Amino acid sequence: MTQTKKTFAVGITGGSGAPYALRTLRALIELGHDVHLVISPSGEKILRLESGLRLGSTLKESEQALRVALEVEGKSGSLRLFDRDNVAAPIASGSYPSAGMVIVPCSTGTLGRIASGISSNLIERAADVMLKERRPLILVPRETPLSEIHLNNMLTLRRAGADILAAMPGFYHKPQSIADLVDMIAGRILDRLGIESDLHPKWGGDL
Repeated sequence: MTQTKKTFAVGITGGSGAPYALRTLRALIELGHDVHLVISPSGEKILRLESGLRLGSTLKESEQALRVALEVEGKSGSLRLFDRDNVAAPIASGSYPSAGMVIVPCSTGTLGRIASGISSNLIERAADVMLKERRPLILVPRETPLSEIHLNNMLTLRRAGADILAAMPGFYHKPQSIADLVDMIAGRILDRLGIESDLHPKWGGDL
């Protein structure tokens, strides 16, 4: 599946959902896109707890650990990891031609700070850039139940142009494994970024 190479920002924050993050990253790189990745301390913890992935003590070591875990060595896309405090990174500027961003999973704290226009780290700053530049911003919360504060923040962000893509996999495609459920959410994320994939079946209207 040949597509024009683009650069996407990806943020991984707290909240359960590491498999969604890893599958999305792998798909983007396998499809030939370049990824600028930022991981919060809580995001690093969920990667370790839910996938067994331990990052290194340096950005270079962590980048290599991710490439090995994702099995993307030699793929046409690329992965570049940035420190969350590096607000001078390319994706922190609207002049950098990133094609969109996904935060997966997106903690409700991160969601609230973005909704309030707070940019306390690179993930939040890059999200703010997407909104002000009118580029795709996909937020993938995985929280339940949702409080009125959570819902109001989601509504604020939706009105500002973000897509709220909650991690709610369907069952109409008769999933046979957890991987099938993960692929469905990752596929929907790619859909919202304008990327074609075969990660999830498209509903044909048959009943």
